Amino acid sequence: MVLRTNRTAPSPTPSSERKGRPSVKARRAAHTQRRRDASGVRPSRLAGGERSGEGATLTTRVEEPHAASRVWLFDLDNTLHDATNAAFGEMHVAIGDYVVEHVGVSHEEADRLRQKYWLRYGATLLGLVRHHGVRAAHFLDETHRLPGLEERLRTSSHDRAALAALRGRKFILTNAPRAYAMRVLTTLRLLHHFDGVITIEDMTMFGALRPKPDARMLRQVAAQLGVAPSRCILVEDTLVHLKAARSLGMRTVWMQRYVGGRFRGALRGRLNPDIERAATACRICPKPPYLYAKIGALRHLTRPR
Repeated sequence: MVLRTNRTAPSPTPSSERKGRPSVKARRAAHTQRRRDASGVRPSRLAGGERSGEGATLTTRVEEPHAASRVWLFDLDNTLHDATNAAFGEMHVAIGDYVVEHVGVSHEEADRLRQKYWLRYGATLLGLVRHHGVRAAHFLDETHRLPGLEERLRTSSHDRAALAALRGRKFILTNAPRAYAMRVLTTLRLLHHFDGVITIEDMTMFGALRPKPDARMLRQVAAQLGVAPSRCILVEDTLVHLKAARSLGMRTVWMQRYVGGRFRGALRGRLNPDIERAATACRICPKPPYLYAKIGALRHLTRPR
């Protein structure tokens, strides 16, 4: 819409205004004001799809003007909590022991099979199910018991506050089993921030497991939530999962808070004993083209008002 000016006595104004039209600067200011009035947030410098550097916010097009119709999909491990410290060490041992016992191979062969199936299928479980007749439910139960897990869990209170302030529907999307995910979310007091929890038990198509990074499963999740993939934003720590999501048109955010032992937070209300030895934050590599942004904290997902 073009704003019109009242014609008055001649005055020393630019030629465009003498002809009845506002200047380019005035039109831009009016357009900016209309956007502010409509959305209630300040337009971001990243609006229009510019790429951001580390720690930059997502463009305000994520938050305006249909923020309520956005769907946020959050990974769990090493995205919302420090799974490297809490679970991965014990889980690695449990999976190795499971393969040795139920497939009947040595520890060296078990490690080789795990690496092979991870690279081929994106998950060790899929290879065990397809080639060794392992039951998925049995595998998940045996390898995710993790005694003492609750005492090792830790997350950022700032991230918890950012989740509370984030507009739009929010869902957990994790390759972990439901029992484990609920233990983590309940202990860290994160569960009430989410509209639903999607775990590996929910990632089946035609009777077969299709966990991340399967693009068909991601498309099915969007359809079940009643939105187009382009209305979804996946926040993850695993690049191959983000690449698959981007191929569908989802926006992708690489969460790096817990990468490489960088987290310096408290351990369930007590001082983290590794706080002095934790590595300082660093850029791991230039941002791949399939990423919309990479962040070190959830507060960067939305621009403060």
